[in-house]
Amino acid sequence: MDISLSLSPQEMLSVNREVDAFNKSLTDGKTTKLPNAAMDKNDFLKILITQLSHQDPTQPMQDKEFIAQMAQFSSLEQITNMSEGLSKVADLVARSQAQNLLGAAVDVADGESMVSGIVDAVTAGQFPQLLVNGKYYDFSQVQTIKRDVNQATRGAGRTQPAQGAVDKE
Repeated sequence: MDISLSLSPQEMLSVNREVDAFNKSLTDGKTTKLPNAAMDKNDFLKILITQLSHQDPTQPMQDKEFIAQMAQFSSLEQITNMSEGLSKVADLVARSQAQNLLGAAVDVADGESMVSGIVDAVTAGQFPQLLVNGKYYDFSQVQTIKRDVNQATRGAGRTQPAQGAVDKE
């Protein structure tokens, strides 16, 4: 009895959509905060407000201290915004790199073995996947990228100069 453990491209796409929808329903579109996660700007603001509301009226906070804390808050907010922006850029770069592999010959790690084939399709999303030999693989599993066989035959009439050689045309 032979049981196939691989999904067709359509089944894989359907499963990915269902998983994404389920994950969104769990969080209601909100990000969840882990208990050991680093403090964010809202936590910093809560501490600052608590500090201001519980200060001794006979010894109010010095202007310099308040300005220093506001500067720290401003820096924290800018770093957070920059981090979010860099995360978006990294996602776009990963998607672009995955899309550039369309039609390329690749070697993909599949557990203990390597699978070689041509990238037939690329899925969009935060974690792009490549369709190789009828099975989807995560972009991070790509080990080797080779020149497409069709591109190699198109350039068969031309010779490439050796590295360091000068083309004298």
